[in-house]
Amino acid sequence: MDDIQFNQAVETVIAKVRAVYGRWRRDTSIEDMRRDWDELFWSDRLSCETQDHVANGVPVRWVRALEAREERTLIYLHGGGFKMGSLTSHHDLMVRLSRAGDCRVLGVDYRLLPEHRFPEPLVDVLAVYDWLLAQGYEPRQMALAGDSAGGGLAAATLHALRDKGRPLPAAAALLSAWTDLHVNAESYRTRAELDPIHQQPMLIALARQYLGEKGSCSDPLASPLCGDLAGLPPLLLQVGEREVGFDDSALFVAKAQMAGGQAELEVWPDMIHVFQQFAEELPEARAAIEHIGAFLKRHWI
Repeated sequence: MDDIQFNQAVETVIAKVRAVYGRWRRDTSIEDMRRDWDELFWSDRLSCETQDHVANGVPVRWVRALEAREERTLIYLHGGGFKMGSLTSHHDLMVRLSRAGDCRVLGVDYRLLPEHRFPEPLVDVLAVYDWLLAQGYEPRQMALAGDSAGGGLAAATLHALRDKGRPLPAAAALLSAWTDLHVNAESYRTRAELDPIHQQPMLIALARQYLGEKGSCSDPLASPLCGDLAGLPPLLLQVGEREVGFDDSALFVAKAQMAGGQAELEVWPDMIHVFQQFAEELPEARAAIEHIGAFLKRHWI
């Protein structure tokens, strides 16, 4: 890791994120934090079609890039530490995934902290999945994706569907996925000086808040890395080289492969946590999204 060469485009992105985080104080309301987060990531430069619905009581939004196929569905779970993030903050990423994957994207507005804790976000995602099946959507034409906490939530969803004997989607793509709420992997120490945004104490606090008094870090539905990874659909995990949570992706892929699954790990040099959200600024982000699209198209039937 000593040979990492920071590029100016990434440093500019980091400055934007730090400027937002730097405005927050102990008395900053969750509403203000969520609004700042949405404004940080919002972009509508790319043309698309959107439709809002309620799926089994859960707000969702269809996002389709122009001319993208309608019969293929990518369910997307946004990140934000189970506390922030929305269909607004991840609009641009969903449009780009729709275009790259030649599909419609269904963004899920699952319930968030501090109002709602584990397992309520997972309950919401499973309700949306059941709604899609009831509407006649074919699992072989469906895929699952998410970033950060949403990536971990996507992996937990695969656990739950498999264990319930429900039909699984054709594939899943996880971006900087938070797969272990123990937050004790080696990379939290070895990459601490490289990661300009996230550090172990903050993530430990988020995990405790998400789990509450009744949840356990060892529950695979909260920490999917802790569960049996056999029988999952093909997986693509992307992670930035500068992430303290690097091992959450690397260990997940290694364990899935040991269980006989098909899992790919893409390590993006110099990149930070969920760098794909900065596609306007970073050519690496645009390339990574194209990789996800190609992966999805290989596995849709």
